[in-house]
Amino acid sequence: MDLRRLTSFLAVVEEGHFGKAAERLFRSPASVTAHIKQLEHDLGVRLLDRSPVRLTPAGERFVGHARSLLAALDAAVADVAEAPAEPTLRVGVMSNGSAELTPAVVQAFQRACPEVAVEFLALDFTEHVSALVQHRVDVAFVRPAPVDERIAVDVVTTERRIVVVPASWGLADAPAVHLDDVLDLPYVSLPEHTPRQFSDYLYFADARGGLSPHRSRSHAVTPHEVLTTAAAGRGAGSALESFQRYYPWPGTVCVPVLDAPPEHSVLATRADDRNPAVRTFRSLTTSLARELGPRLRLA
Repeated sequence: MDLRRLTSFLAVVEEGHFGKAAERLFRSPASVTAHIKQLEHDLGVRLLDRSPVRLTPAGERFVGHARSLLAALDAAVADVAEAPAEPTLRVGVMSNGSAELTPAVVQAFQRACPEVAVEFLALDFTEHVSALVQHRVDVAFVRPAPVDERIAVDVVTTERRIVVVPASWGLADAPAVHLDDVLDLPYVSLPEHTPRQFSDYLYFADARGGLSPHRSRSHAVTPHEVLTTAAAGRGAGSALESFQRYYPWPGTVCVPVLDAPPEHSVLATRADDRNPAVRTFRSLTTSLARELGPRLRLA
């Protein structure tokens, strides 16, 4: 039964007038009249006398049912609106995350918790803390490890460092380089609000003795922007070794930095998060990192 016919019927009953009922419902008088006629046709009885407007005996009996039907619908809508939302885990991923371990963990989590939906958010270089503390993600695969009392960290991979350079630079022909070979390169510029830990990581700050890096005029907050800058011959970037497996890019070369200390990719979560899905995800991450890391040559 078309609910519009019921609302038109009840409005006419309560207003005692077809025109006033139409105004109340923001409908035309003709549509209200048509609804009443269609309802009477469906039921096979006359519900209203027209002049003056009043209920027939059948209408008297039906009006209570009509009110009950609409009340039941309102109750159903309210009940559904109060139902808990589908549980969701939001996973932030910076760059290529923790390499092959990232999809392995997500797949294991989906098998363990099929009732929890998983959503992904790509994180740029400025977000490895902010996305968590602003509750835009629940867990995040990032690098380097944040040092922040609000953030809990689980190391997932430990990898060799590389530099990403234009294929046209002489450095691109070297099978490997040392820190002294890369400290004076013009690196992509990062926004001022980039966390200090990430900029120190990108620019090999520990090896600079306090000296500032040379910065390209090109800015970057994503791996694609780093690669585009390098392909255009306008600057260099740095990353973990697994980066080159995920981002083969024409016009760029990834070169290992032999004496750069290895760096971690980590799973970061809010330190005070008691969400059972987050705890499960963390547990699976640390277990798979121990089990699969050596096989993937990431540990």
